[in-house]
Amino acid sequence: MNKVYKTLVLISQLGISMIVPILLCTILGVYLAEQFSVHITIPLIVAGVLAGIRNVYALVKQAYTNIKAEEDEES
Repeated sequence: MNKVYKTLVLISQLGISMIVPILLCTILGVYLAEQFSVHITIPLIVAGVLAGIRNVYALVKQAYTNIKAEEDEES
C-alpha cells in the first residue's frame, strides 16, 4: 500500500511540475503583451514547456535513484 501512495504522490508532483511553469510563463506573456504591446507570449509558453520538461526529468531521475537505492538495500 505504501508504494501506491508513493506512486500517486509522484504522479501529482509530475503534473504540478509541468503545469506551473507553463501557467506562469503564459500569465507573464499575456501581462507583457497587454502592458507593453510586446508579442512574447508564444516564446514564453515554449520556455515554460521546456522548464516543465526539465523539472519532470529531474523528478523522475531522483525517483529512479531512490527506487534503485531501496532495491539495493533489500538485496
